[in-house]
Amino acid sequence: MLKASFQLNRSLTNSHIKYVIARGFGSSWAEDFNKASGKICGDAPFNESANRLRELCKTDLVKGTDIRDAPDRFFKAHRILARHAVNAGPGFWVRFTVHYNLFAGTILGVGSDEQVAKLADYQKNGQLGCFALTEKLAGVQSGLVVQTTIEWDEGAQKFILNTPNEGARKNWISQGFTADKAVVVADLLVGGKSMGPHAFVMDFRRDGKLLPGISVDDMGRKTVGNDLDNAWIHFDKVELDKSAMLSKYAEINDENEYVLKTKGIRPFDMIGQRLYTGRIAVGQSALEYRRHIFKKTKEYSDNKPIFSFSGNRVLSSIPQLAAIYEENDEKLRDIDAFILSCEASLSDSIRSGATPSPKLVEAIATCKVKAVEESIEMCFRLKQEVGSYALIDDAGFGNMDFLQACKFAEGDSRILMQKMARDRFKQFVSTGGAGEDFTAEETKFCSKLGANIAASASKGVDKLQAWENEWRLVYKLAEAVMARVQANWDHGINDESCA
Repeated sequence: MLKASFQLNRSLTNSHIKYVIARGFGSSWAEDFNKASGKICGDAPFNESANRLRELCKTDLVKGTDIRDAPDRFFKAHRILARHAVNAGPGFWVRFTVHYNLFAGTILGVGSDEQVAKLADYQKNGQLGCFALTEKLAGVQSGLVVQTTIEWDEGAQKFILNTPNEGARKNWISQGFTADKAVVVADLLVGGKSMGPHAFVMDFRRDGKLLPGISVDDMGRKTVGNDLDNAWIHFDKVELDKSAMLSKYAEINDENEYVLKTKGIRPFDMIGQRLYTGRIAVGQSALEYRRHIFKKTKEYSDNKPIFSFSGNRVLSSIPQLAAIYEENDEKLRDIDAFILSCEASLSDSIRSGATPSPKLVEAIATCKVKAVEESIEMCFRLKQEVGSYALIDDAGFGNMDFLQACKFAEGDSRILMQKMARDRFKQFVSTGGAGEDFTAEETKFCSKLGANIAASASKGVDKLQAWENEWRLVYKLAEAVMARVQANWDHGINDESCA
């Protein structure tokens, strides 16, 4: 693996080398941001935590348009906040990424020029946003389903936002008790016909009070991150102006007709691109948390004397602990370089206005899953080897559920792996495994999956149930897919990175 990491780093293109240098130029910015965000307290009431983010917004150290204009700064801010999460917990990190990536990023991605321009006003005024997408019956494990409706009322020239049933309530909405604004994703109905999920920006609170027709309640106390408010939201026929629809790619025209403004681009596909920036940010933050907790632990174990008949020894010299430190360093080199390359390719795509290619999308999903799952494994194993130190409050192990949040944020690991396996299996079936660069492992698992599903079908089992029955094999196939993607990723910005 060490050899692979050296090969990986040598394969970085000149474009990526320039990108790496560019990431380092803002050392004074990083110091300023670290100082401005250094007052985070995981025990703070959520209103106090929200006010800290308002203050941070007003500094202009990170702007709502940075995803497009300064993506390196956007990603670096997430990494810095992840270091704070070791001791302060993940609450503020989540609050930050919801506001900047999901709320502001969606407006930037699918909003009109006028709507994007308002981001500067929100920032100046310290107004925070939430992102209302997930619903009670459509959480991270069930995939994306949107039952919340928003109907165009031609007579009133208004949109009517409604929660038709309890299962359609927006669920686990971070910043739901403190946000001034909201981006809401709802099924758009025009003339009684569904146009699919679309995004709308709305006032959520005015002078600290919810708008009429909006009700919220608390999701309950969490294991970590209780400085972050999480709410369910119910809309009862809330009226929104025509201007609420994020209208870069679609709008309701003067004839009350739904119009796609760019042929071949569905607004919801562009909303989904915030998941790509989010997956990079989540993966990198999991790595940063892991890096920091390993660093703190090693500093402790390097200076912790232990009894020995053969002279002075420290805890770090215990073979199993020395081995896990070495293993972690080696694995971090590989995944760091992979995710950096994906970040650079995605940033290049965003700057050019291009849509990320399927190859890049798959690589981003892979690096997110690998970074998070590997970090969970390595941090848990480290915890088992350091004795009572793991129980010390400021050691950071008590906030390891930050990694649990990373696991399901911006695409649950299991859902992403299901998609990887399903897509690869479909390719195998359609081509017989020919011409698709299948590895031996992929071919083995696809062949076995096909045989097992066929055997189940002969017994009257439908295909979906047969697929679920083979879940162990499905995840083995996904692991094989990710291994191929990471091994074959060229780590370069090229024509295949964008479409």
